[in-house]
Amino acid sequence: MIDKKNQSDKKESSKGKPPQKKVKKVEFKFSLNKFFSRGFLYILLGILFLPFIFSLFSVPDSSQITLSGLVNDIREDKVKKIEIVGPQLIADYKDDSQKIARKEDGQELVSVLEASNIDLGSLEINVKDVSISDLLWQLALSALPILIMVVFFFILFKQARGAQDGIMGIGKSKAKLFLKGKQNTKFDDVGGMDEAKKELEEVVDFLKNPKKYTVVGARTPKGVLLVGPAGTGKTLLARAVAGEANVQFLSIAGSEFMEMLVGVGASRVRDLFATAKKMSPAIIFIDEIDAIGRVRGNGSHGGHDEREQTLNQILVEMDGFSQNDNVIVMAATNRGDMLDPALVRPGRFDRRVMVRLPDLEERKYILNIHAKGKPFVKDLIWEKVAKRTVGFSGADLENMLNEAAIGVAREARKEITMEDIEEASLKVKLGPSKKRLQDKIEREMTAYHEAGHAIIAHISPHADPVHRISIISRGRALGFTLTPPEKDKLQVTKSELIDEMAVLMGGRAAEELIFNELTAGASSDIDRATRIARAMVNDYGMSILGPMNFGPQYEGSDYAKNYGDPVKISDKLQEKVDDEVLQLINTARDKAMSTLKKYKKQLDLVSKKLIEVESLDGDQFEELMGVKKSKS
Repeated sequence: MIDKKNQSDKKESSKGKPPQKKVKKVEFKFSLNKFFSRGFLYILLGILFLPFIFSLFSVPDSSQITLSGLVNDIREDKVKKIEIVGPQLIADYKDDSQKIARKEDGQELVSVLEASNIDLGSLEINVKDVSISDLLWQLALSALPILIMVVFFFILFKQARGAQDGIMGIGKSKAKLFLKGKQNTKFDDVGGMDEAKKELEEVVDFLKNPKKYTVVGARTPKGVLLVGPAGTGKTLLARAVAGEANVQFLSIAGSEFMEMLVGVGASRVRDLFATAKKMSPAIIFIDEIDAIGRVRGNGSHGGHDEREQTLNQILVEMDGFSQNDNVIVMAATNRGDMLDPALVRPGRFDRRVMVRLPDLEERKYILNIHAKGKPFVKDLIWEKVAKRTVGFSGADLENMLNEAAIGVAREARKEITMEDIEEASLKVKLGPSKKRLQDKIEREMTAYHEAGHAIIAHISPHADPVHRISIISRGRALGFTLTPPEKDKLQVTKSELIDEMAVLMGGRAAEELIFNELTAGASSDIDRATRIARAMVNDYGMSILGPMNFGPQYEGSDYAKNYGDPVKISDKLQEKVDDEVLQLINTARDKAMSTLKKYKKQLDLVSKKLIEVESLDGDQFEELMGVKKSKS
């Protein structure tokens, strides 16, 4: 297998500082809403059931006595003194014991004793007044069950109302609000993208100084569409615009407008724009707008599709802005070709900013940003890292440096080296290395296959130079040959495509030449070579059939027209196209075979070295070849 790959960033570790004691931070979080919605409810239920629980486990008290029992004890002259505390009778016996009896409220003890023909002269009776605190405590105990029931039903009604409010609030916008002054991202935090930042600087100036433009009759752009590959920093750019302009920033994903209920998305759009107008100047950022902004009218859902309803509302809201609203809509997508023409027309999205993959200087800037906080060796050459990472996005570069740092931490080392970055770049693009059990023949075939790729790339004048060869398995590949371009390319020539196909066929040619056998390991190379050849014939006009597009033709350029049947070329002409594609592939294969026959000695030497050490870098490979890389 052959591929084209790349990498990134730096900071020196602090030394000489005394070790600091680590302080473990413990946080206790308490949610009042959760407590009153669930915890307090459980507490109330527990209090209600406490008397029942106590009654199950309570032991009868031997000091309790009935009123009739107390009267009998008095008649038998066992009681020395009685103290009356409300309805409670505390009797002190002559044997120094004490027992408690209760009488009815309003009932007098003297009357009871006289009715029982008991002489009161021999008995001491004291009456104790009940204090205010005791009365209040008894009142509280009496009112507690009623209070608990009131609170219980209040919570139930509150929860029922909250559920109702949740249903009624389903049409509210779910946008995240970043308050003015709280957005700290600036243009300096965004690596590269000088052209895109220049376009957006004008948007910032619009928000800061709107009168400057209204005086000369200019209006604020209503929308800015950021289009570019994944990981290039479109969302970061939008945050930087909000930070530079120091305005309110509302962020929402395109998929957050959608719900199962029809009309919810449109309602959320209305609420979002109404909120932004109240906060103006403000920025509305819709990430992945292609989730709701795709071309309408493909006939798959009909006119009442929820997505179309939402898109229609966005069109109305954006076109309904007055010149003084001072609200700008920013949106990001990596599929700009799929958006509805009514959405991207001037008057809605007035500007389309292309966010491309970073070039050499931009990669160095991005690496410098993400290297902060990571310890690198002092002799690390960032220019080399930036050249190595052609085709990497900003997200790839950040992930590469993070993987390098993780690898260093795993091995308990203190500094990140170039080898760590190299391994991390391979892991990001190809996956982690795997030690697969291969027998001797399979290892030899893999080594010759990769050596075939490398030799054709080294000899072909229009092919990119070899950076690394390896027979260590990564992902689905048993081995790989990396040939990243020496510089960023914006154009490709026919000679470069022909040499690239020859490099792709070099692995299959080496298998045939050495083993007189074919393997399934060349399937990816064959697929890529076929795609290049077909593109040369169908799209680029690089064949004897001439400059004509032989691919499927549609009546219009809109994405929606792709749902219709394309205009196809005739079967006779299609046969010529297929023959020409096959001819290009066979020519590349024959070129690879003839070159390997000429350099068979080097092919054996490189393969044996690969079997021995498993990986070779570009300098080691060139030393084994004995000749410099061919230049065009």
